[in-house]
Amino acid sequence: KVGWYNAVLQPAFHLPYPDDTLAFVVLSTPSMFDKALKPFVNKERLKRIRDPVDQCVSHHFSRVKEKFPDQKVDVIFDYEILPSRKPKFLAQTAAHVAGAAYYYQRKDVKLDPWGKKKIYGVCIHPKYGGWFAIRGLLLFPDIQVPFLEQSAPVDCVSTEEKRIELLEKFNFHWQDGRYRDIIEVKERYSEEQKVYFATPPAERFRLLGLTQEAHFTE
Repeated sequence: KVGWYNAVLQPAFHLPYPDDTLAFVVLSTPSMFDKALKPFVNKERLKRIRDPVDQCVSHHFSRVKEKFPDQKVDVIFDYEILPSRKPKFLAQTAAHVAGAAYYYQRKDVKLDPWGKKKIYGVCIHPKYGGWFAIRGLLLFPDIQVPFLEQSAPVDCVSTEEKRIELLEKFNFHWQDGRYRDIIEVKERYSEEQKVYFATPPAERFRLLGLTQEAHFTE
């Protein structure tokens, strides 16, 4: 429910819907790369592709909306920002209140070792660890669910030592991706996918077999 999200945030970040409004947080799992992104790029090869992942996600969100022709469905993507430069929604908070992934933050560590350093939090999924992404929100403004019960996210990094290790790896060594394996995972990104996301965006077209010419073709 939108109210679960608004209840834990300052008013500046509230979503402008009644508290009982139904919302879905959409995650992408490791298999998204092979099952969704590569087929999408192959199909769209002759069209203008600016950002393959964002356009692929947008395509699949549109397909979901088509399944509900009689419903109003609002979509907010994870990368959208307001004119104030604030994000339109805080993805990790939304995932936590929806019970999808646990958002580990500095306040989850009792004996804080970081002093004045800025420490960012990170979501961990009980099955995929850090090998997933939060892609957006689907909101159903005309559907109110007053009796929906909130499910807590799975606290899969439950010891103080592991939480410190997670936040250390995420904040100071995030490039090597070791924080993603803070727990035993059922599935992780393929080597091909790791290379793709580690490559600067402008160079990713080549990895997907897209030439710059194809990229600029209508």
